[in-house]
Amino acid sequence: MGFNVAIDGPAGAGKSTIAKLVAKEMNFIYVDTGAMYRAIALYLLRKGVKPDERDRFADECRGADVTIRYEDGIQQVILNGENVSGMIRTEEVGNMASASSVDGAVRAKLLDLQRNLAKENDVVMDGRDIGTNILPNADVKFYLTASAEERANRRFKELTEKGQECDLEKIKADIIERDERDMNREIAPLKQAEDAVLIDSSDMGIDDVLKVMVETINKKRN
Repeated sequence: MGFNVAIDGPAGAGKSTIAKLVAKEMNFIYVDTGAMYRAIALYLLRKGVKPDERDRFADECRGADVTIRYEDGIQQVILNGENVSGMIRTEEVGNMASASSVDGAVRAKLLDLQRNLAKENDVVMDGRDIGTNILPNADVKFYLTASAEERANRRFKELTEKGQECDLEKIKADIIERDERDMNREIAPLKQAEDAVLIDSSDMGIDDVLKVMVETINKKRN
């Protein structure tokens, strides 16, 4: 049985960044569940599906085959044989993923893959409902959050450093909208697991968050 670490939290809280660092520090496998949902979202967008066309999600997602593989310890997301790791981080795909991930058919499609990975390996898995739904028996759970303002600032900085034009207020509005949608969805809404360690990173650096998580995991393992 693998040792499982679950990291949940809202959009832009830094879950993926921290999860990758924790996995590297602990020599665990990092499983980016959000990337899997984004791959499904990319597939739906390519099929011409819009985020508000929820009645199409179940039927259209049937043709999507999402798998993962690791190259030099880095997860690669494969959609129908195509490596889409570099195509799934746009705002458009993120908004579609937030909308489509509430669909039961989409979630069921990816659930078995995620649980099997966790059963067979020591993993760090981040997402919206890891500790509450996907890995309810995870050995260590964290809920990582930050203010909407801070999350918007981080996303703005990330995009501008990549040379993309963006609007800070629109990014903030999108984050608030996604929070509302994620926290109020019928299936596995975003919430802090009762046994999760809460970390508000609004005024913390990455190294500070990493230290807290690694120390917590090591105490549990020892």
